[in-house]
Amino acid sequence: MSAGFKYDISVLLPTRGRTDALRKSIQSLYDNATDPTAIQLMLGFDRDDSVGLSYFDHSLRPWLDSIRANYTAMKFEPMGYIRLNEYVNAMAKQIKARWYIIWNDDAVMQTPAWDATIMSYAGQFRLLAFCTHNLHPYSIFPIVPHKWLELLGYLCPHQISDAWLSQQAYLLDIYQRIPVNVAHERYDLTGKNLDATFNNRPMLEGNPQDPRDFLHMDVVELRYMDCKKLARYMDSIGMKTDFFWNVLKGKQDPWEKLKINDVNRQQSQWSMEIKRSVIEG
Repeated sequence: MSAGFKYDISVLLPTRGRTDALRKSIQSLYDNATDPTAIQLMLGFDRDDSVGLSYFDHSLRPWLDSIRANYTAMKFEPMGYIRLNEYVNAMAKQIKARWYIIWNDDAVMQTPAWDATIMSYAGQFRLLAFCTHNLHPYSIFPIVPHKWLELLGYLCPHQISDAWLSQQAYLLDIYQRIPVNVAHERYDLTGKNLDATFNNRPMLEGNPQDPRDFLHMDVVELRYMDCKKLARYMDSIGMKTDFFWNVLKGKQDPWEKLKINDVNRQQSQWSMEIKRSVIEG
């Protein structure tokens, strides 16, 4: 590991009300890791999550100790699914790792040496993407370099981290799918894990009139403003940024690469308005 980084990979895992599914998810990571000592597991629990906390204390913690895992469990005042990114951002700021994975408690790692594959991109400023259900064009469990956090002060300012980060990566032309398979055992995809956690997932998407919505113009503008900060950093280290600047000039289809990666047509639209202040600013 390079100086200044305590771990190669930090797995950020907010969870609520999950027991066996949580254990299965975490165990899949460690069972398939090449170097578990270089991984830091960050768990986030709500203070009122009696089910999850009891399971952690009586089952999960003893098992993690038995395999000598590096882990931290944080307790939060309940913020709900609608503020999921705030859990992730708070956990990321607690540890300095070369890469952060925004993980789910219904995700199951399927590929051996997944950590070595991620580390093969060490030193590169890219958003990495696992291969997930039906080769979704988004990075469903985003893999983000530390520099992203350093430059912006957060990994994601919006609830829908996978869409937010993936769209930024496509805009900047730094999206990289890696040969690592992850099963997303969400109920609507697999029939597994039908519980209160699945049923209580309000989404800030689909109502552009809501100031918090993913496609509200102020939210879109923030996404582009953050991209400009990232692009300036890329310029400073000699990375190509013509794709992004041409998007802002109206000379480049921003979703050209997204459309190519959407082999199973899982995204019904790619259009996104851009405020004039973003383009000209």
